[in-house]
Amino acid sequence: MSPQNLKKNLTNWDLVSVNPTDKNWDWKVLFCFWGINIQSLIGFSLITSLYVIYDLNSFVVFFGTLLGTILVFVFSNWIGKPSQKSGLPFVVMLRSSLGIKGAKFFGLIRFLIGVFLFGIQTYFLSKAVSYLIRIGIFSFQPELLDQQIFLTFLLGMNIIDWLSIVLAIIFQGFLFSAGMNFNKKIIIFSATVVYLGMLLFFLFVLLNDVKFTSQAFLNTLNLTNFLDKNNLGPLITVTSTTFAYFSIIILSFGDFSRYVKDEIQLKKGNLSLILNLIIFSFFALFIVSGMDAFLKQDPENLSRILTNPTDILGKLDNILIIVLALIFIIIASASTNLIANFIPSQYTLINFFPFSLSIKSAGFIISMLGFLVGISWLIYLSQVGALSFIDTFGTFLGPLFGVMISDFYYIKKGKINNKDIYSLEKNGIYYYSGGWHIKAVYSVILGFIFSASTIWNANLMFLQSFSWIIGAFVAALTYYLLARE
Repeated sequence: MSPQNLKKNLTNWDLVSVNPTDKNWDWKVLFCFWGINIQSLIGFSLITSLYVIYDLNSFVVFFGTLLGTILVFVFSNWIGKPSQKSGLPFVVMLRSSLGIKGAKFFGLIRFLIGVFLFGIQTYFLSKAVSYLIRIGIFSFQPELLDQQIFLTFLLGMNIIDWLSIVLAIIFQGFLFSAGMNFNKKIIIFSATVVYLGMLLFFLFVLLNDVKFTSQAFLNTLNLTNFLDKNNLGPLITVTSTTFAYFSIIILSFGDFSRYVKDEIQLKKGNLSLILNLIIFSFFALFIVSGMDAFLKQDPENLSRILTNPTDILGKLDNILIIVLALIFIIIASASTNLIANFIPSQYTLINFFPFSLSIKSAGFIISMLGFLVGISWLIYLSQVGALSFIDTFGTFLGPLFGVMISDFYYIKKGKINNKDIYSLEKNGIYYYSGGWHIKAVYSVILGFIFSASTIWNANLMFLQSFSWIIGAFVAALTYYLLARE
């Protein structure tokens, strides 16, 4: 297609249907994909906190997290099938529901959320890099860290912190913009290495004293009164919390499912999320309980149990173990950033400027904006409650999901016109009213109102973990009632 013809429609080579030779993802790749999504610091802390911090029955936690992942499995199959079938990314599929202009601007919400979270994640990733640099300097010549150059701060960071965040941005921006075939290798490598790392630390804890650490693990399990009716509330809360953790990836799952070979591989791969949950939960809980038992042999460590890996590392005096752990944290954080934030942001930004951007140029813009967010996080953004605004924007994601599912399965009966989905012609079926599908827009806004009310209405905050599902249900039902013939 010539550049002149490209200007007449919304085609961009990074947004067109996947070449059949590139549809080479199977369930094993998706196993690694879901592994990465659970292998973050937040995932580690969330799982272990549910088991050891709160006074909950362990079966309640296990079945609650299991039910949460089953919901993710079902929702991911729903949103993943259209993109797997058509080979189109999420934001292009959104054009069929919201219109070509509606998808352009509502898709930008996913971009803003992704870039902001990419910057925050990069800031925390850079802290692990800075620890490695400090360990290296300290091992070489400890007195260097007392030099004035290391004691001068700008935006709450010294020269090591600045070097670390610059390295983190450059590393991710360069690595993640190489294309999806290379990203597939990153996903497989990262999930495999991090699980090997967790196995290594599991053995490190276990073999220090097999009987002692095994007993510490068993002591964390609360198995009494599982059938008590009072456990129903905690079960629902754990289920919704687990679902909320994964919800950021569901809407844009089509960006990845478009590369899956067939629907069977898609379902098998999504089902592997449950296996990931079981493996990761066991390793994480054993490591935390075992380390806690060892640490509490020192009276100074009796105050609280540590569920954050960086807090645990701060209590160790084994440099080799600390360095290895930091490397695994960097790998896990970077790969999570790739899947949850970077790739969805690339596609939605390209969709906003389809005539001028590519994967590489979009990746450069995301890296620069992420850098600005990262350096502003400590002193400014974290102090003004920026995450509350991001949470509010995030309540659009459920309604967008609801409209897309209702439209694809119940209104259009699974049919997509690949020609008109790129058309700027007024007679195109996805042009609707000036590029906007008013019924879909109305449904999304109504779903957003219901979803956002769980954040801003004090009387409804107890439903905040359900905000995504509430918004999706309201938007889907409203759209179906408005759009059906």
